[in-house]
Amino acid sequence: MGEVVMLEVNDLNAWYGKSHVLQGVTFQVAEGEIVSLLGRNGVGRSTTVKTIMGEVEPQGSILFKGEQIAGRKSYEIARRGLGYVPENREVFPTLTVRQNLLLGMKSTTPSGRWSIEEVFAMFPLLAERADVPGGALSGGEQQLLSMCRTLMGDPDMVMIDEPTEGLAPKIVEQVGNLLTEIAGRGVSILLVEQKLNIAMRISKRLYIMGHGQVVWEGTPESLNEAGDVRAEWLEV
Repeated sequence: MGEVVMLEVNDLNAWYGKSHVLQGVTFQVAEGEIVSLLGRNGVGRSTTVKTIMGEVEPQGSILFKGEQIAGRKSYEIARRGLGYVPENREVFPTLTVRQNLLLGMKSTTPSGRWSIEEVFAMFPLLAERADVPGGALSGGEQQLLSMCRTLMGDPDMVMIDEPTEGLAPKIVEQVGNLLTEIAGRGVSILLVEQKLNIAMRISKRLYIMGHGQVVWEGTPESLNEAGDVRAEWLEV
C-alpha cells in the first residue's frame, strides 16, 4: 500500500462459548484512512472490533502501530491510542455533556488534536446543551457526544460501531461529516456500518464479512460495479 499501516489484523479467531464467531479474519487500516466493515447482521463485524479492543479473547495477531496488542487489557489498548465508540453509545446519563467530554481526556492538560471548544464549535447542538445531563439528549445527540468524547482522548485510530443506527437523516449527515473531519486530521477510522450509502461516500476501502470471515475487499468504486457481491453478501 505504500502507506504507514496503523492496524494489521491477521488470522483473527474468536469464540462465544462454543460458537466460533470469527474464523480467520484478516485486514488492515492505514494511517488517516477510513475503512468500513460491511455485512449483514450476525456475521461478526461487532465481534471483530470488540476482539481488537480486548473485550473478547482473541486468537491470532493484532498489530497496532507495529505492536502486538492481542491479549492486552482494554484500558492498555486505549492508552496506546486506539479509541472505540461502542454501538450502545454508553454516555454517562447523570453527567452533563461537558463532564462527559472531560472524562474522555487522557490527561488534564489538553495537548491533543481536539479541544472541548473545538467540539462545541463543530457541533453547536452540543454547545447549547453543554450543561444538560447526557441522559436527557436524543439518540443522535448521544451518538455525537460519544464520538466526541472518544476524540478527547486524542486517539491515533478510532473504531466506531454502527454510528448511524436509528438516527435522523440530518444527524446521519453530521456523523458522516465528523468522520471525514477526523480522517482529515490523520486519524484512522475503522467503521462498522449498516448503511451502504454512508460507507460508500466516505470510505477509502471496504471489507465485506460473511460467516465470520472477510469475503470481499475493494474500493467503493469496485463495489459499485460488483452487483453479484452486493446481492450475495449485503442485500436483504
